Amino acid sequence: MYSTSSTDPITPPDISAINVPGLLISIGVGVAVWLVASFVIAGITKRVAAGTTFFKKPHFRWVAPALRALDHERRVQRANTIGSLLNSVVGVLIAVISIIYVFKNLNVDIAPLLTSVGILGVAIGFGAQQLIRDFLSGIFITIEDQYGIGDIIETSEVVGTVESMGLRITRVRAEDGAVWYLRNGEILRVGNRSQGTYIPPSTDQADSPDAGAAPQQQAGE
Repeated sequence: MYSTSSTDPITPPDISAINVPGLLISIGVGVAVWLVASFVIAGITKRVAAGTTFFKKPHFRWVAPALRALDHERRVQRANTIGSLLNSVVGVLIAVISIIYVFKNLNVDIAPLLTSVGILGVAIGFGAQQLIRDFLSGIFITIEDQYGIGDIIETSEVVGTVESMGLRITRVRAEDGAVWYLRNGEILRVGNRSQGTYIPPSTDQADSPDAGAAPQQQAGE
């Protein structure tokens, strides 16, 4: 007869194999790098938001009236968006690298964990394709300055003034006062009336009561 009650003894993890100095160094270096990166990104964001000082010199003041009034607001919005994006990307990268080194110093085999995270990331990517598309479109719209706050734009859905912009949603107030929320990934074609030399159509002839009378008189003659 075989005994079914015998089990292998459970051995606790070898605490002596944990590299405590390496663990503390990994956490400290990760925090230090994140603080330095945040400081650098904040400085770059402020410089971009402030704009160039080239046209602020005394002998270039004559060009000031030609500059748009909303340029500063748009520049600040673009700088904040790009700065927030950089902070998110850098924060995720530093956190992932720091966690890998922490697990390594804890004597944990991270290969199965990385495999599981990779499979989970692929699943999330397939499930959030539309969300990722909206975010990527919002990034390129902001970087390329396709339109900004205060611009009058024309899309396939609406013509109106841009009130706010985000990485996922653009809020537009239409000419009739309705507020539209457009997903950036769904904006396939957009016309910016504020950037070009847009000329509104003349409504004098269309509103004139005699506009349709002349053809009738000629036809009667």
